[in-house]
Amino acid sequence: MTAARFFLTVVVLSYAISISLGAAFFTGDEGQLPPTYVPSGKQMYKQFCAACHGPDGKGHGPATPTLARRAPDLTTLAKRHDGKFPADYVTTVLRFGPGFSAHGSSEMPVWGPIFQYIENYNEAAVRQRIKNLCDYLDSLQER
Repeated sequence: MTAARFFLTVVVLSYAISISLGAAFFTGDEGQLPPTYVPSGKQMYKQFCAACHGPDGKGHGPATPTLARRAPDLTTLAKRHDGKFPADYVTTVLRFGPGFSAHGSSEMPVWGPIFQYIENYNEAAVRQRIKNLCDYLDSLQER
C-alpha cells in the first residue's frame, strides 16, 4: 500500500468515525435526529463518495490525484450493464468492497463495516443506508 493510499484510507475512516462520535455526543433536543434516522443517498454520496467519484459521479473528485487508478464514472453503471442499473452489484460493492478488477482498484473503502459501526450494528439501518445510496446512484445514470 502506497503512502498516498494509506493516507486516503486513514482520512476516510477518521472522517466516518468522527461523524459517528459527533452524533453520539449531541445532546440537545432541538434538531435531534430520531434513532431510526438514515441519511438520504444524496447526503451520503456527498459525505462518503464525492471525494473520489466527484460531485457529479464522473470520477473527478478532489482526492483522485492520490489514487493509483482513477475512480470509476458512476454515471455509466447502467450503460456498462446492458442499460439496467445493477443494484445487486452496487449493493455488493458497497457492502463487501470491490473484490474484483471490473470495479476498479481496491482503494475504495468497504462501506458495510463502516455503516455497521455508525449504526451501532443495526442491520436494518445499514441495509437502508446502502439502499438509499444505491437509489441515488441510480438517479445519476446517463439515460
